[in-house]
Amino acid sequence: MANDPVSTASVIEIRVENVALLFDPLDPFPTPSRDLSKTAEDFIVEWARELPRRNPIRLILHVPSSDQHDLSELQVAFSNHFSQRVRRVNSDISELFGVGRLSLMIGLATLVACVLGGQAAVMFLGSGSAARIFSEGLIIIGWVANWRPLEIFLYGWWPLARRRTLYQRLAEMPIEVLTV
Repeated sequence: MANDPVSTASVIEIRVENVALLFDPLDPFPTPSRDLSKTAEDFIVEWARELPRRNPIRLILHVPSSDQHDLSELQVAFSNHFSQRVRRVNSDISELFGVGRLSLMIGLATLVACVLGGQAAVMFLGSGSAARIFSEGLIIIGWVANWRPLEIFLYGWWPLARRRTLYQRLAEMPIEVLTV
């Protein structure tokens, strides 16, 4: 049983007086299609962030025995909610990379213009100190123009990818209901 995913799963536990409190009260759709409430989502996500990344996640809901709810509907509702979050983060990553590509084109064009401008300054002003300062300043401006696209492509997408992985884990988590 050591390789049993349930026995190695990290557990999130929630106690509610009414299962309906887990869902957004303004969402008019039936349970499998309803969004989780902001409070429930934040609680689950924050707890899940503290769990080991390699372990699967399991959710245990503690509900009063008087609150009968279809477990399969709850499973679908949670899965749908976090799958939608995965799609939203995928869209955010695509948008970020689009901004990165546009920024890179602008940055490279700026760098080329600055290098050419620096060379022109040396040609017109000679090789004196003023020409060198102006030329080096333009090159620095050209490289600074590439700071944002480099940040996006090297580091900016990591937090989004981590969040997407977390939401994927939450979309796949099994749910167990215990009556209290």
